Amino acid sequence: MKVRAFAMLRDIMPAEHEAEVPGGSTVGDLLTLLVARYPGLGDALFTSTGVVSAYVNILKNGRNIHFSGDLETSLNDGDTVALFPPAGGG
Repeated sequence: MKVRAFAMLRDIMPAEHEAEVPGGSTVGDLLTLLVARYPGLGDALFTSTGVVSAYVNILKNGRNIHFSGDLETSLNDGDTVALFPPAGGG
């Protein structure tokens, strides 16, 4: 599966990453794998209690996982997961 990182997450991991997860894996499983591989990613995505930060958006195939089961959203071969950190501006 393909993982795409945006904005400041590209300082932590590649903009595009190919990941392999076992069948039956979830978005949470994928993030656990990525956090272990890329130091600092966990701090960028999660609060100190392990919850996805409020302004982080995670999309599976273009759809926000908030509407499909959050971290329990199932993954399939060929999926694309996009990670969007909070963005500031004005």
